[in-house]
Amino acid sequence: TTKPDVAIVDIGLPDIDGVELTRRFRQSQTPTDQPYTKVLILTLQDNEDVVLAAFAAGADSYCMKDVSLDQLVEALRITQEGNSWIDPAIARIVLRQTREIVPPDNETVEKTVTISAAEPEYNQIIEAYPLTERELEVLQLIVDGCSNAVIAEKLFITVGTVKTHVRNILNKLCADDRTQAAVRALRSGLVG
Repeated sequence: TTKPDVAIVDIGLPDIDGVELTRRFRQSQTPTDQPYTKVLILTLQDNEDVVLAAFAAGADSYCMKDVSLDQLVEALRITQEGNSWIDPAIARIVLRQTREIVPPDNETVEKTVTISAAEPEYNQIIEAYPLTERELEVLQLIVDGCSNAVIAEKLFITVGTVKTHVRNILNKLCADDRTQAAVRALRSGLVG
């Protein structure tokens, strides 16, 4: 079988978004698929969540559609050689994310938020099973009344991923349904 050295993927595809396509493509590759086909994202999206989601899904390079032909050829060459090419227009997003991840002076930094719960039982639940940053985003959108489809669209993830986050939220908050989770989140101060 013939396979490309580099796949050029657009984020805004009609049937499936480019981030999910990249994720599925990476999952379908096996160790025997050497050399791997590299993925270059070519899009108009410079939204931070989209950029980070694309790299998390396995994109090798990220290029804006307004790039010159010479730069596109250079991006393809660099990507094909096994390196990453990041459009200068979105490099700040990647750099900012990297700076947030690496604590200063090699110290371990733990992000915690003290929550004053209306009822002590909620506080104990939240402390025992803290929600991830993404789960908090999903929870806020649940509180705002968004459906799974709307949450998926806003966070640039699949409906299946939203369902997984909702299930984790319900488990961690010991809630039977989305409404109960929303009430507990509001009472505990998890979301506003």
